Amino acid sequence: MRRCVIIGGAEIRNYDAVRKYLVPEDYCIYCDCGLKHAGALGYAPDLVIGDFDSHAMPEDLHNVIVLPTVKDDTDTIFAVKEALRRGYDDFVLVGVTGGKLDHTLGNVYALMMLKSHGAKAMIVDDYSEIEIISAGEVRHVGKGCRFFSLLNISGTAKGITITGAKYNLNDAEITSEYQYGISNEVSGDEAVITLKEGNLLLIRVRI
Repeated sequence: MRRCVIIGGAEIRNYDAVRKYLVPEDYCIYCDCGLKHAGALGYAPDLVIGDFDSHAMPEDLHNVIVLPTVKDDTDTIFAVKEALRRGYDDFVLVGVTGGKLDHTLGNVYALMMLKSHGAKAMIVDDYSEIEIISAGEVRHVGKGCRFFSLLNISGTAKGITITGAKYNLNDAEITSEYQYGISNEVSGDEAVITLKEGNLLLIRVRI
């Protein structure tokens, strides 16, 4: 199965940085006004989803799912669910952060939804890449990242260990009430992150 790229309507300023994460084999779903990015990204839509309250409806409807304006899911969340329904288990989301904070937060939590379905997922924006690290997993942060942050967006994450960083941790915990894992730096060749319980949002900030 090819990887699914979901393109939302949030602003993208550095198309070159975002485009590096896409390959021609990707299955691209554009969400409503995310269509404005198609030309700059250079990838035609395989599927378009939206209620088209912020972009004109495409004239060719053969690859379009038209949603009602009154619904529980945002266009982006519907796209995530539709891609899961079609069997995709590897995701890159772009154009989904910045601008409206409510939509940004909802899209960040979409990473948790995808994680719960066993899917690999990452958000990419002009400056960073964002993913979930769960208990028992290992993540590496190389010198290509200027900073990295760990945030807890659900409950308490325990048994957090960081090595190879300016600020290391050993069997620590981060609660969702107190976020102290922001703006760490790689001190050696790479930083290594593990945890024993819970989930953390890992944000790698590119140089």
